[in-house]
Amino acid sequence: MIKINGSFGEGGGALLRVSTALSTVTGKEFTISNIRSGRPKPGLMPQHLNSVKALAKLSSAEVTGLELGSTHITFTPGPLKGGKLEIDVKTAGSVTLILQALIIPSLFADQAVEIKIRGGTDVRWAPPFDYLERVTLPVLQSMGIDINLELLQRGYYPRGGGILSARIEPVKRLKPLNLHDLEVDIIRGISYSTLLPSHVAIRQAQSAEKKLKKAGYEVDIEIKSDDDNNALGPGSGLLLWSEVKNKNIPCVGASSLGKPGKKAEIVGIEAAEEILSFLSRGAPLDRYMGDQIIPYLALVGSSSIIGSSSIDGSSSFNGFSSIASSSSFTGSSSVRVSELTQHTLTNIYAAEMFTDKKFQVNGSLGEITTISV
Repeated sequence: MIKINGSFGEGGGALLRVSTALSTVTGKEFTISNIRSGRPKPGLMPQHLNSVKALAKLSSAEVTGLELGSTHITFTPGPLKGGKLEIDVKTAGSVTLILQALIIPSLFADQAVEIKIRGGTDVRWAPPFDYLERVTLPVLQSMGIDINLELLQRGYYPRGGGILSARIEPVKRLKPLNLHDLEVDIIRGISYSTLLPSHVAIRQAQSAEKKLKKAGYEVDIEIKSDDDNNALGPGSGLLLWSEVKNKNIPCVGASSLGKPGKKAEIVGIEAAEEILSFLSRGAPLDRYMGDQIIPYLALVGSSSIIGSSSIDGSSSFNGFSSIASSSSFTGSSSVRVSELTQHTLTNIYAAEMFTDKKFQVNGSLGEITTISV
């Protein structure tokens, strides 16, 4: 059994999510202790509890210790099965972080997985929905992944109530990813608000546009002001992303959220300053995508053919092990990220625990880094 120390790295929930997701794909049982020991409130919060429950359902897993506040669980996965999942966090816990964990095993299920999640779509310490759609998705698509995302309703802290849906198709074969150079000729964005005066989203966009144009970039920011009567509370935010016209290639992204007492102009300035910082480094993956991509790089070469055999004749579990460990396996990946973070190193730790891959990291924390596997 694999033993994970949950205090590794930043001691947050990422290690739990990635470990559980990779466990479902590889079929390897694991136990994790000291869950979220580096957080003010250690142990499982509703978001983490729902993530593990959903992953357990996908993989017919047996789990012990699965309750709020638990700092130790044991996870024993079974065969992956597709179908429909509905998850209600019942708080403003991030729905995007839950979806990130579910995408990985869904790629190797026996049929498409349809997911609907209720909670926070735009909350602190998590990628907003638009980041997943505009930044994460193009990167995954370049690896042969087919996902359809839809935002049904935004949900903000503290009440949540946001809804997203996703349909994830089984992957034929995960392709290697090689990204080293950043291309950009326009910065696009979405400035949005819910149950707030329309000028909030406009001011967010205007302040970002002013700063970006001063830096020499062409800018196009869409305004979305929503008076959704079903929303549980007000909120606003801004996502910016780089783009090459007429090309669907991976990009970098940056965001900022509004909150009571925070001027709309500050939201725009924060997002603009962050994306300018990423762009100045010239790397095609920003610091957030840098950690998100690690599990996928570890699974390159895997397919969704359940019970298939590799070229060397060995059997597979959920279409993964035989292909990734085959002597006939080919296809390496190498990416440049704008900044190496502890989150990225944590995900590498988990990936190496569950797969036979060894990552090479050429860079230091806080610096532009090349990651190869």
